[in-house]
Amino acid sequence: MGNSSSTPAAPPPSSSTVAPPPPPANPSQPSSLTPPPSTDVPPELKIPNVFKEEVSNNPGTFEELHRKCKELFPQTFEGGRFLVSKGLSSHFQVSHTLTMSQLSPQDSGYKFGATYIGTKQYSPSEAYPVLMGDIDPSLNLNAHIIHAFSKKVRTKLQSSVQEGKFMGQGSVDYLGDDFSTTLTLGNIDLLNKTGVIVGHYLQRVTSSVALGAELVYQRGPRVPGGEITVLSLASKITGENWLFTANVCPSAVAAHCCYYHKVNEQLHIGAELESSLMTRESVGKGCYQLEIPGGNAMFRGSIDTNWTVEAVLEKKLMPLPFTLQLSGTANFANIQKSQYRFGIGLVLG
Repeated sequence: MGNSSSTPAAPPPSSSTVAPPPPPANPSQPSSLTPPPSTDVPPELKIPNVFKEEVSNNPGTFEELHRKCKELFPQTFEGGRFLVSKGLSSHFQVSHTLTMSQLSPQDSGYKFGATYIGTKQYSPSEAYPVLMGDIDPSLNLNAHIIHAFSKKVRTKLQSSVQEGKFMGQGSVDYLGDDFSTTLTLGNIDLLNKTGVIVGHYLQRVTSSVALGAELVYQRGPRVPGGEITVLSLASKITGENWLFTANVCPSAVAAHCCYYHKVNEQLHIGAELESSLMTRESVGKGCYQLEIPGGNAMFRGSIDTNWTVEAVLEKKLMPLPFTLQLSGTANFANIQKSQYRFGIGLVLG
């Protein structure tokens, strides 16, 4: 979406491969200015958030800093998509996804997915371990494992095989009474001395304010000078029905801010700003999510300063177990050559 896909001021998460990123440049990064390798889960494998947003007075993890706002943005797609999801038991389900796209032929085709949720529960909304994965006919594989050894210690392992190349990362979260810390290792190669190491720390200062920092170290032949270290600072301010989050990367003179507001039970709005003095680029975005309970429908829409408009409508076709998805994207940066993309999807199960 315009400049929002340009590379930020350090190694990339939020937001789909785990390959080490290029050196710092543009701050337009989906989740944080200096995140670890991507931790995105394919949409067809997404399950309810297995991490509690707050544990007692815990401020949550650094990785989830901008999640509230990010969840409001529409996940658009182009072409056609058909998803069948079948629960084989209360703990295991499989999915079959068929995607057809003219603009992204590499994403077209069939994928088989599986999800297992274990029996170890710390609350009605948390169960471990969680195993998720998908594979296509070309044997491209994505796998995720999430497990909690206790209420305070959580681990995540991710691996990916794309065109015969293996990539992986692992992280450990510790949730204290009023702080959280995370250590992430990505694509570590001891023989070639390459990889990414990311450390996170988030501390609740008052009942509504949390402060933290992120330190990223990357080493590899594609990194200028062979290695690089980037520090960013973060803040989280929580109101009664709103949330403001921000992180700043001093070395890149870049900032990333998000604002989330719950207007009522049906309407949620958000705004995002990413700016970098080094590259002299700024991108602002606005979004909203509207639920229509009587119509069994949900609408998400967004617009940014690059004149890109996106929207997704999800409509449950009750009483049938179908969900209809309509997606649209339009870019009016060049009014004489406006670009439009449309998609239609059907989810069974």
